[in-house]
Amino acid sequence: MSPYTLHRGTAPLLISLPHNGSAIPDDLAARMKRPARRSPDTDWHVAELYDFARGMGASVIKPFASRYVVDLNRPADGHALYPGQSETGLVPTVLFNGEPIYRAGAEPDAAEIADRVKRWWKPYHRALADELARLKAEFGHVVLWEGHSIRSHVPMLFEGRLPDLNLGTADGASCSPGLQAKLAAVLERQDEYSFAVNGRFKGGYITRHYGKPAHGIDAVQLELAQLNYMDEDSFEYLPKSAASVQVLIGEMLKVCLDSARTVTP
Repeated sequence: MSPYTLHRGTAPLLISLPHNGSAIPDDLAARMKRPARRSPDTDWHVAELYDFARGMGASVIKPFASRYVVDLNRPADGHALYPGQSETGLVPTVLFNGEPIYRAGAEPDAAEIADRVKRWWKPYHRALADELARLKAEFGHVVLWEGHSIRSHVPMLFEGRLPDLNLGTADGASCSPGLQAKLAAVLERQDEYSFAVNGRFKGGYITRHYGKPAHGIDAVQLELAQLNYMDEDSFEYLPKSAASVQVLIGEMLKVCLDSARTVTP
């Protein structure tokens, strides 16, 4: 199984979909409890949701493996992104509903975790970093867009219903103030979807690590409540619902492209 696929675009925009993968190698699946083998916490259909962005010239990188194999949006050393809050780690052992992923005694040990980082995590991040470097060298400035989605209710992670669109910029550290303001303005101009900026989801490891606005790389994460484009119980993609969300996402991506193209290297 290849770690990822990369579509190289022609514009200063890279879309990363690190939780789109749902594949679990047979040897790992055999150690998991039945509910986990379905990889229910996948960011379902985000590759399909963002497919239109290729027509805008965006590069797109996505993995094959489930986040249960290794979470590409967590630091390789396993330190917490949200200290003091519930979250899943580099190699999760529980589902978002708190149930165990593995059968008793079948959890991965430190050596296995290190091997998964080598086989799955590092190749994705090398490719992501190389593509950012390519685009920055060509255009002088690039925007990294992290596309994510999650169930609208996940009590283990947050109380109540998640806003429809959750924009994260590491509290403004991962992108320029101007870009964040323009993206927030897009959300404020519409009234179809609820939204938050740097709320519960401020951006994961990728946004925080690669976003270096002073060096020509802006990084933004969008966490989308899944009920806006799919059935959260059956995981069925809902094209009509998705089309409306795609219009709004497209407006934000255009803002990113305009920003990258107007910044003086």
